[in-house]
Amino acid sequence: MKYFFYVAGLLLLSLGIALTILSDLGTSPFDALLVGLSFNVGLTVGSWEIIIAAIMIVGNAMLGRQKPELLGIMTAVIVGIGIDFWLHALSTAIAPVGVTSQVLYFTAGLFAVGVGTAIYLHTNFAPIPVDRLTLLVKELAKTNLFYSRTAIYLMFLVLAVVFGGPIGIGTVLTVCFGGLILNAIMPVTAKTLDRVLLPKEPLIR
Repeated sequence: MKYFFYVAGLLLLSLGIALTILSDLGTSPFDALLVGLSFNVGLTVGSWEIIIAAIMIVGNAMLGRQKPELLGIMTAVIVGIGIDFWLHALSTAIAPVGVTSQVLYFTAGLFAVGVGTAIYLHTNFAPIPVDRLTLLVKELAKTNLFYSRTAIYLMFLVLAVVFGGPIGIGTVLTVCFGGLILNAIMPVTAKTLDRVLLPKEPLIR
């Protein structure tokens, strides 16, 4: 059951990323970097998700002074494949037309990213390197998910600008509210999933 929620969370996360990209309103700084690299260098967005993840795994190991979390590659592979799948499926099915549908795509994507991230992180199994970095910064800086997520978003925002990623109002909204949404959703997700994942106490007769 734990691994079901792990994969389901990642697929929901990748759906959210695809929705924000297709909204054409600007996506998160990290995803904007992936799109910029895909457009200017080559390869798919999902491929860059895996490549950047491999680089970050080494960086996270150095920052946390621990062995590289190689299982993070498996997580990145699932998300990378998911992003490419959803981008292809959604762009050929119901691509957004007009501002209203763009806003709906972006809003749905932002919340899907938050819920998907909260679900798979709560399984405590091989987080995506960027999410592991978020948790490391949270612990090292003794802050909460909102501040650590926002700080990391700002770092990737600079890189996204350098590589010509899709920066827009959606990027600003993600920086401002992405960490806040995740910080608010995590406790609710934890409480809900614990009812399913934790073994029930036997009745005393």
